[in-house]
Amino acid sequence: MGDDNRVTRRRVGDAEARTANRRWWDADADAYQAEHGSFLGDVDFVWCPEGLREADARLLGDVTGRQVLEVGCGAASCARWLATQGARPVAVDLSAGMLRHAAQASARSGVRVPLAQADALALPFADETFDTACTAFGAVPFVEDSAALMHQVHRVLRPGGRWVFSVTHPMRWIFLDDPGEGGLTAVHSYFDTRPYVELDEHGRASYVEQHRTLGDRVRELVDAGFRLLDLVEPEWPEGHEGIWGQWSPLRGRLFPGTAIFVTEKPTG
Repeated sequence: MGDDNRVTRRRVGDAEARTANRRWWDADADAYQAEHGSFLGDVDFVWCPEGLREADARLLGDVTGRQVLEVGCGAASCARWLATQGARPVAVDLSAGMLRHAAQASARSGVRVPLAQADALALPFADETFDTACTAFGAVPFVEDSAALMHQVHRVLRPGGRWVFSVTHPMRWIFLDDPGEGGLTAVHSYFDTRPYVELDEHGRASYVEQHRTLGDRVRELVDAGFRLLDLVEPEWPEGHEGIWGQWSPLRGRLFPGTAIFVTEKPTG
């Protein structure tokens, strides 16, 4: 995590986090897409900065004919890719700015999916509506009550449905957000789960990202009723020289940057 006089670690309630992150992503949507849009593609499912694609990993299983919910979809490239695989996706995000880019990418690509502005803690769908749910770095790290998010996803999934999500690997919170050698020294406690908070000029939260340990995540999932099938820690691939924030070849070849939780809502 970064060090700056407008950066802190403190508890932030759901209302403050929601307001801060909605404003942040609305304001940052253009810059984010300009920087990362080509890597993510208009119609592609990239799980993480390491470049692992669903086309290769198949963590969701066969999606043909399945109703899929992408939570925290951003520009919804994953949902559009799923549509090309025969799925029936719906994509939701809190940010109107990101959904604007989703609509533009749909128009460019000709692959259109239903979009909705929604809070991941209050998914506007009936119980057992979807066969699969997923997100690549969306929603989960940005809500204070991520345990409640797990319950929401469990509610809208049908029995036997998969919930697969990627987040920053929890061990990365030990280090500064530095892709270079400065990011190789442990400076924070892994067990300090206070969120990373950026402040505006008035001292209000303008960006909030939450940290949970691996154990925290497993407990959230089990408490919500999920069964953990796999925990994928993508290795940094040979020949990938790109840098995305704190992700870099230097760090990626030494320790994981992403954790992908593959879970299932049991039948019966």
